[in-house]
Amino acid sequence: MIRREHYLAQIAPFLEDDLIKVITGIRRCGKSTILKQLAESLSGKTDNVIFLEFESTRVRTMLPSADHVIRYVDEHRKDGKCYVFLDEIQEVENWQDVCQTLRLENCSIFITGSNSKLLSSEFTEALSGRYVSFQVRPFVWKELQEYAAELGRKLSVTDYLIWGGFPKRLEYDGEALTRYLEDIDETIIYKDIIRRFKIRKETLFRAVADFVLRSNGRILSYHSIYKAVSQKEKCSLHTIIKYVEYLEKAYAVELMKQHSTKTKQELQFYRKCYDGDVALNSIRCPDNRFDIDHNLENIVYLELIYRGYSVMLYDNAGREIDFIASKAGKEYLIQVAHSVVNEKAYQREFEAFNGLDNARQKILITNDEIDYSTSTVRHINLRAFLESESL
Repeated sequence: MIRREHYLAQIAPFLEDDLIKVITGIRRCGKSTILKQLAESLSGKTDNVIFLEFESTRVRTMLPSADHVIRYVDEHRKDGKCYVFLDEIQEVENWQDVCQTLRLENCSIFITGSNSKLLSSEFTEALSGRYVSFQVRPFVWKELQEYAAELGRKLSVTDYLIWGGFPKRLEYDGEALTRYLEDIDETIIYKDIIRRFKIRKETLFRAVADFVLRSNGRILSYHSIYKAVSQKEKCSLHTIIKYVEYLEKAYAVELMKQHSTKTKQELQFYRKCYDGDVALNSIRCPDNRFDIDHNLENIVYLELIYRGYSVMLYDNAGREIDFIASKAGKEYLIQVAHSVVNEKAYQREFEAFNGLDNARQKILITNDEIDYSTSTVRHINLRAFLESESL
């Protein structure tokens, strides 16, 4: 498995800190792998490292409660700063006490947890502000390419647009690949959400999840979801809101706000939906009729977030621009399309920028090989964007 230096570098400044380091993210995105990589990097500098993997029945049986874990660390640590890694910590009774106690005893604590028992986003609620969290995501293109090379495989951008970046999916092809991704999806939907939140209307929730996960790259409102699913099964708008929040808590979807110069106004707009990984859309597409157009936009969104940009939808006097991306005092207006070879598509995408001055750089990202840049809009090929260092 490749070293995910992007995330390791983010965590590095906090290695000595007494804040609890929480690694969060969607199921099977590689949280445990990053935890092990952190422990390995520290093991080369100190022998005062303890790694406990509570997914192991043997470890759970030996250390079932907070008192057992604390006593184990006390007995096995060396003098000085101890680095304690707790994978799947939710398996321990009163796990919060482990973290709160050890952090006061010259320990640097790192934890992950299984979404089926305690959603990653809920870990932060239980730690009373004494933490710093890091959200891990499935592979972006560069990481996927690096792992593919490690496995001796070649990968196309189209493959990425369809099957996304769940790390282990590169180890499968054909029906095995589909089965693996469907298993991830079912585990997220059933174990992480239906069972975790004790949802009784399972059919309704699955209908909401299917609708939302197939709506990536589209503007949604709770009312539009309600209208789509309530025709088949009676429900309330409040129920729809709760179900979408559950999908967000499990990192299955992310809802992007619309940009406004007035903070209160932002809350009134619809949100644009993006999947935690485009595979969650593709496995819902019948007969291989994959939604490449919207998946491409989803991929650009995930790449921008990965690079540390703050992104919102931009309304240009009624014309939608996919992203206004902000970072380090710079802003970019970004439009995304699969292709602008067709004249209508060309006009639609470029006209979205009409009336805007050049204070912000205007960018169009497509899968086209031809350069369609103009004097005011910079066109970037998708692969070139994914392999670039910055905008």
